[in-house]
Amino acid sequence: MLFGRTPVLPTPEEALRGRPEPAHSVPERHTVLGHALLGPYPQGLEVADFALGCFWGAERKFWQTPGVWTTLVGYQGGSTPHPTYEEVCSGLTGHTEGVRVVFDPSLVSYADLLKLFWESHNPTQGFRQGNDVGTQYRSSLHTHSPEQAAAAEASREAYQKVLTGSGYGTITTEILPAEGKPFFPAEGYHQQYLDKNPGGYCGIGGTGVSCPIGVASADG
Repeated sequence: MLFGRTPVLPTPEEALRGRPEPAHSVPERHTVLGHALLGPYPQGLEVADFALGCFWGAERKFWQTPGVWTTLVGYQGGSTPHPTYEEVCSGLTGHTEGVRVVFDPSLVSYADLLKLFWESHNPTQGFRQGNDVGTQYRSSLHTHSPEQAAAAEASREAYQKVLTGSGYGTITTEILPAEGKPFFPAEGYHQQYLDKNPGGYCGIGGTGVSCPIGVASADG
């Protein structure tokens, strides 16, 4: 958390230099779903990236969703290659805490996952989610196809209308292509953290305003 100053994203020139290879390893399998964390993934599955605050609670929202094959937490959207958690928390990498979701589109649609995303956090808070403050807590969607990009933009527009009608401000969520912004897996202890630590901290929370797309529930 940051006190007394407003978080600011570093420029690529200001960002930490990082490293050419990961500084940590990642477990082979998901502790809840039992599937491989890292690709390549089975044919027919799709990948989507979501950032909605502290990734511990965010990841649990998605692994509890039927049709999701595996989830993986990591760092995305910044300039520092292969960052560590401490580096991301310094605010000097530009990354946000994200969740990579691998899903079966025949069982759950990207629109359903977008609904879960919007309803599980407050996307109007900028560099913050609840009591968590910092650039790493900003809301973002990194899309993997033109179809995902179009759906994300349409969902943001639809949700903005109902949020405005409920007295909320402007959505600050970034929507950017995943290409060119690698997803760097987080340290092993962060993966499925709330499964390993059921009483652990979960700082994310929604607005209570329903998103008018999809059919998924954000409860849980």
